[in-house]
Amino acid sequence: MSSKNYSQLIANYVSQSNSSDLPSYVVHEAKRSLLNYFAVALASGQDETISKAVNVFRQFSARETSTIVARNQKIDMLNAAALNAMAANVFDFDDTHIPTIIHPTAPVAAALLAFSEQQKVSGREFLHALILGMEVECRIGNAVSPFHYSKGWHITSTCGVFGSAMAIGKLLSLSAQQLNWALGSASAQASGLVETLGTMSKSMSVGNAARNGILSALLASNDFNGPDRPLDGERGFLKVFGENPNFDCLTDDLGSKWEVLNNTYKPFPCGVVLNPVIQACLELQAQHNDLWSDPQVIEFIELKGNPLLRQRTDRPNVKTGRESQVSAQHAVGVCLLRGKAGLQEFSDEAVNDVSIRSIGEKLRFTDDASMSVDAVVVSIKCRNKSTLVHTIDHAKGSLDDPLADMDLEQKLYTLSAYGKPGFEPQMLINEIWSIEQMEDVGKLMRLVA
Repeated sequence: MSSKNYSQLIANYVSQSNSSDLPSYVVHEAKRSLLNYFAVALASGQDETISKAVNVFRQFSARETSTIVARNQKIDMLNAAALNAMAANVFDFDDTHIPTIIHPTAPVAAALLAFSEQQKVSGREFLHALILGMEVECRIGNAVSPFHYSKGWHITSTCGVFGSAMAIGKLLSLSAQQLNWALGSASAQASGLVETLGTMSKSMSVGNAARNGILSALLASNDFNGPDRPLDGERGFLKVFGENPNFDCLTDDLGSKWEVLNNTYKPFPCGVVLNPVIQACLELQAQHNDLWSDPQVIEFIELKGNPLLRQRTDRPNVKTGRESQVSAQHAVGVCLLRGKAGLQEFSDEAVNDVSIRSIGEKLRFTDDASMSVDAVVVSIKCRNKSTLVHTIDHAKGSLDDPLADMDLEQKLYTLSAYGKPGFEPQMLINEIWSIEQMEDVGKLMRLVA
């Protein structure tokens, strides 16, 4: 075991970090992450998964003090954090950190927003804590990647709990020792499985990451202690959940290299590896829109991409809209047939369209480990012997072709109209862009109640 105590080094950094040290471009990216968070959370306003969870959680709520996004309901702080993290993740439309595939904002922002309704938090304090939380969770993710996710751990959940713990710990002004104890309690609650993707259960562990991160920090504030090396100990998180973890990922260039700059935002409600597939199929559909009226003209469709594309999205015969968000078969079929890829195209109704299903049945995969997760080559072999080929080197929304600020604003308009009809998002947008001037971040939650 290294002589360095990496766990304590992370705790020391969070404790000593000053908001004045944050570069302006890092702060701006955090605002973009928050804008995207509210867009995807508001989309869930009428979603069955969140409604079912609300009905159960409310039975155990201690006090109705915290807002549930897009709903005329309040609940206690811990359950509000869980529900609002779930809301942001339920449609697979949330942000994605590259290369870990962590959705970093949901567990951290949801925790901070719930806390900000209990204790007055300024916009500057909020952004600082958000950035630190995302930094810690993504660095931990870097240290265990790519083994961790490939093994089947839902990395947003397992690493997100550390991010929310450090973010809340910063707002509580915990000492470095207390922050390390919070990491210990978080490590004891790190869980989530890829097997749950496409089901309601997937969102549970994301909610737990937000709730249990708050709990870890609150316990530490009361000197609830933990192991000395919760991350890098012999039986700590990194060695148990990783294979040959890279401890230096935790501390290399800490404070000068920012993981929030590796965050990306999705243009489509699906697993991130499907973004280039959807973009390619939509562009093919637009270029040859006379071809898709009769799916029988297609002999087969080949997707050549990173092995993660096949591993995560080879899901034929999906039965629900939720499952379709991680199904290449459905994504290809619906894009070629309808020429759109919004939330309606990944619904139960779309899944039951036999024409979409018949196209998806013609799909085959070719793995190419040299390709990035945001690239794909789509080849469509037609029965008249012609072959249509379309290549995406960097999908829209990737680090190389990011969504612009205006795109994120439009995403908020579109998704809020879907989940909360009649909501006017411009005031929320204005408040986020100028959040440093806010004296009470709790105002944001009052806007989206």
